[in-house]
Order: sequence, then structure tokens, then C-alpha cells
Amino acid sequence: MKTAVLALTKGGRKLARHLSTALKAEVIDLEGRNIKTAIRELWPHYEGFVFIMAAGIVVRIIAPLLRDKKTDPGIVVMDEAGRYAISLLAGHLGGANELARAAAEAADGQAVITTSSDTLGLTPLDLWARFQRLRLVKGSFITLSAKLVNNGRLKVHLDNIRGELPPDFEAADCTQADIIISNRRQAADAAILCPRNIILGIGCNRGVKVKDVESAVDEICRELNLLRPAIDSLASIDLKADEEGLLDFARQNELPINFYSAARLNTVKGIQQSATVYRYTGAYGVAEPAAILESTADQLLCRKKKWRDVTIAVAERPTIITPEYQNTKN
Repeated sequence: MKTAVLALTKGGRKLARHLSTALKAEVIDLEGRNIKTAIRELWPHYEGFVFIMAAGIVVRIIAPLLRDKKTDPGIVVMDEAGRYAISLLAGHLGGANELARAAAEAADGQAVITTSSDTLGLTPLDLWARFQRLRLVKGSFITLSAKLVNNGRLKVHLDNIRGELPPDFEAADCTQADIIISNRRQAADAAILCPRNIILGIGCNRGVKVKDVESAVDEICRELNLLRPAIDSLASIDLKADEEGLLDFARQNELPINFYSAARLNTVKGIQQSATVYRYTGAYGVAEPAAILESTADQLLCRKKKWRDVTIAVAERPTIITPEYQNTKN
């Protein structure tokens, strides 16, 4: 986490210098600067802030800068004696709780954490979902976390997914579940956490338009009942590494795209081969072997489907759920 430590007073600056080593953070000296302007300029460049000053000052300054819990930086407030490190904002997704604990330990003080899941020893649902690479596509983390706090557990249905749930999550039928973990559309009223485990292998004609790629992806997702957020990455042949329509689709959807040589694609067995594709690319197929190589799956979820300028095959990467919500390795 790229962290800034900010202080206003002489004592605060002394503590900031001490914290900078332990937190591997940058000290920002605000002496002689307009505080509001300085923080507004710094805001986009750091993932965490430790403010050594009164909490009221911090709240008033950062309030206009706040946008979304998924993107706001973690905010910690400390007194200049280092007695308390308060996780003020973005405790889970922004990492403020861990930052507060680290700052308190470095200052020989006490971390103040107010998120209910932490104080009650429950699984922090938003952190767990992020660590397991699950996207919330229906429902609210706030509502679900409140239900977890009030009931002590959540009922979860795993749709074609293996693994072990956290101890305060209870396996349930989809009709009884608070959360369904699935990459497919669901008729139930439950919240949906979508695993990012779908890989699209894409072949295309030279000069393909981004709208044609978009239309083909939409159609194949509808046919397979797949949620679009389940798409994790794209794959194609290296001859398409400069194909603007394909690259634009990847950029617009914030998806990574990887390219494979014809020789590598030809190592994949059991694909539908095409003499025409081989004549132009040196590969017996593009969409199907690219999807398999990128996903490391043994077989395709859907064999290649052709449109005028686009060919798509779909692979599903195996998903295994664990109870962990943070990396416990040193």
C-alpha cells in the first residue's frame, strides 16, 4: 500500500518520521501549505493516509473528496502522542484497519477499529469476496454485513463451485440463501457474488470493429446464461496483437488480453481444426486453443461460435473457495 503520513505540529512531524520507516510511508510536511489544497492534490496518488491531527479537521477536509468505498483510500487518524490510531474510513477495502494496527504497533499505541465484523470476530464479507476474486453483482455489502452481524451467520449457495466456506457462512439451497456464488444469471432474490473465471478465446478478421466484438460477446453470454462480470480475460493469436477493434474491446471492458503463437496454439489437442485458419495464421485454430491455454482448463465450456468477423470460444477456469480473506504468508 502506497501510504502518506501527514502532520501539522512539531510533535506530529516527529511521530510521522518514526512511522515512515515502520509503514514504508512517505512523510508529507504540511507546514506553510494550504492543507485543503495539498490533500486534494495528494489524494489520487496514495492508497492510504495517516493523519496526525484532530479527527474533525480530517473529516472536514476529505469529505468533498470521497467517492466510493471500493476506490477511496484507507484513512487513519492519530494523536501526536501516538496513543491511538483510529481507522476512520475504508477499513476493509481501503485497508485502513490494517494500517491502523500497523501504525499503533509502530507507535506503541492502541488501534481503534469500529467495523462490526472485526469487533465481533466475524468474517469481513467485502474483504473475503475481494480475496476470493468475487464481484458483487447483485445486493449490498452493507445489507449483507448487517445480516451477518445480527444473525451471526450468512446462508450461502455454491453454484458449480467447490471449496470450503468461512465458519460463519452456512451452506444452503439457492431458495434459502442470502448469497449465491455463481457466474450465471439467477432467478432467486439472493445477492450474487460472481467469480471471475470465464475466459474468452477470440479470433477475428483484420479490421474488425469493436462493436462487432461487443455484440458477439453479449450474444454468447446470453446463450450460456453467463454474467458479463464473470469474464476474467481474453486470449487470441499473436498476429492480432495490433488489432485495434480487439484491443479497444479489452480496454473498454478493463480486461487483460494475452496472445499466443501459432506453435503454442497448435499444441492443444481436441480442437475443431480449420484449413482456412491454418493457411492465414499457421494455427489450426485460434479461439478454442487460446481459451484453453489461457484458462488452463481441460475442456471448453462452449466450442467456437462464428459471426461474420468474430469467432469466440469459452472456457471456465475451475474455482475453489477457501475461508481465507487475507494472505497469511510472511
